[in-house]
Amino acid sequence: MTENSGGYQADPFVARLYDQVVPYRERPDIDFFVDTAKESGGPVLEVGCGTGRILLPTARAGIPITGLDLSEHMLAVCRGELAKEPEEVQNRVNLIRGDMRDFSLPERFSLVTTPFRPFQHLLTVEDQISCLVNIHRHLAPGGKPILDIFNPSLTHLTKDNLGEEVDLEPEFTTPEGITVRRCNKTVSRDLFNQINQVELIYYLTHPDGREERLVHAFSMRYLFRFEAEHLLSHCGFEVEDVYADYQKNPLGSTYPGELIFLAKAV
Repeated sequence: MTENSGGYQADPFVARLYDQVVPYRERPDIDFFVDTAKESGGPVLEVGCGTGRILLPTARAGIPITGLDLSEHMLAVCRGELAKEPEEVQNRVNLIRGDMRDFSLPERFSLVTTPFRPFQHLLTVEDQISCLVNIHRHLAPGGKPILDIFNPSLTHLTKDNLGEEVDLEPEFTTPEGITVRRCNKTVSRDLFNQINQVELIYYLTHPDGREERLVHAFSMRYLFRFEAEHLLSHCGFEVEDVYADYQKNPLGSTYPGELIFLAKAV
């Protein structure tokens, strides 16, 4: 299998800056995932745990959680943050480097989550099915998965801005005093296969005035609502709810919003 880590393996700078990026730092999904984990009673498996943005608050809430990620750079940051936590929090966490399409764990979980769209780095139906079948296999009886993807905006998909750098985010300063401005660019759109090639471009200004340009390049495959529902059904799940946001507002209450599927194994 080819690697589908969303470019997070290519360079450690992405993991190093990840938690400081303003849209990630302010992303309103933590309470949703923590509350759902608490309702499940645990244990939880987080597929694509990254730096621990969701995983650590879940463990602090008293829920045992296993984090799976393909990127060693992201896991290294997560381990470093976990080491700062009290021993009781550390004891609730198990971190594993693995591929979401092909992993085998001895434990079965009451909840399996995919926060912030790692599923969309799977670019073929075969890989998507492999991932969902694997999730199904790791659920305990009565266990549930959450599939977290974005709802494609038709306006965005047809916008004539290929190759343009879009600067919409506030800049931030790292603890080392590096000022960071991040832009994004859609390099190409494969409308037939529903794959966008994207670049996140980081402009760094170091305290000594040195400037640096770093690029995080990756592909994402977007899915429409019923396409995702059919995938889940094909892989042995029944959709219970579809939310447009992390406040559990129903799909259609905002556009484009998110596509957050809460399902159960059947």
